[in-house]
Amino acid sequence: MHDPHAVNSLIETPGADPVEGQVRWSPMLSIWNGGMAGGAILLGPLTFSPGALIVFVLTTGATLLLGHSVGFHRRLIHRSFECPLWLERVLVWFGTIVGMSGPHGIIRTHDLRDWAQRQHSCHPYLSHRHPMLKDAWWQMHCRLELAHPPAFDLGRAGSDRVYRFLEATWMVQQLPVAALLFWAGGWGFVVWGVCARVAISVHGHWFVGHLAHTKGPQHWLVEGAGVQAHDVPWAGFVTMGEAWHNNHHAFPGSARIGLYPGQSDLGFVFIRLLEHVGLAWNVRTPATLPRRSELQPC
Repeated sequence: MHDPHAVNSLIETPGADPVEGQVRWSPMLSIWNGGMAGGAILLGPLTFSPGALIVFVLTTGATLLLGHSVGFHRRLIHRSFECPLWLERVLVWFGTIVGMSGPHGIIRTHDLRDWAQRQHSCHPYLSHRHPMLKDAWWQMHCRLELAHPPAFDLGRAGSDRVYRFLEATWMVQQLPVAALLFWAGGWGFVVWGVCARVAISVHGHWFVGHLAHTKGPQHWLVEGAGVQAHDVPWAGFVTMGEAWHNNHHAFPGSARIGLYPGQSDLGFVFIRLLEHVGLAWNVRTPATLPRRSELQPC
């Protein structure tokens, strides 16, 4: 039976160690993230228009909500609700065009960090313990190579033909989006709907993630975990609820992340809408999850 609190894809092999490892520069990742940011900075002012700004807001919001928050995080990684396979694949495609990774890469990256932070100690790359500039360079331009990594079993997602294709082509998936935007509004729509969107999504994800593991309000502590999570209140709305990260560490299998008054959670609102029309079921919340003995209120 699926454990809603477990790190789903990771297999803790004998000797697996989250501490010892080397951070190495990734040319491909650096060119991708640097290129998107450079394109937005250099070409954004030259191609700005009210229409381009609307495209930026709508495409960023749609990909973060449907893709990153609901498709990747709450469905594919944590399986916090059930839905038809066709819908899952659509949501995962939206997650892919956020521009951070393919579906297999995002599962491995997330679950490695999740597992490592539950240990008594882990590599600074996995805990965001270094100052901001160094952490930004590491997270967006480098990869961590652990000396003794765990293994992964991606299960159905690993053998899914659609996800294997998206994993192999996750960067290329921006091309049909760019072509549609160019047809609709020319280069301004492409720059703001692709370059600026990907750049703000990647950099925003790192920035909120850095803060969520270093400082901010807490309602819960996970005993034995070397890294505790914090909420980032100002980012609750723009992250679709993902910034209530202390809640998420406490109840990782919950489809609802914003738990308290004033904590907006558009991701959960969307899942409830799917449930209302019969496209989601078995929606997990803290009230339906088994108790965690290691969870303590602050």
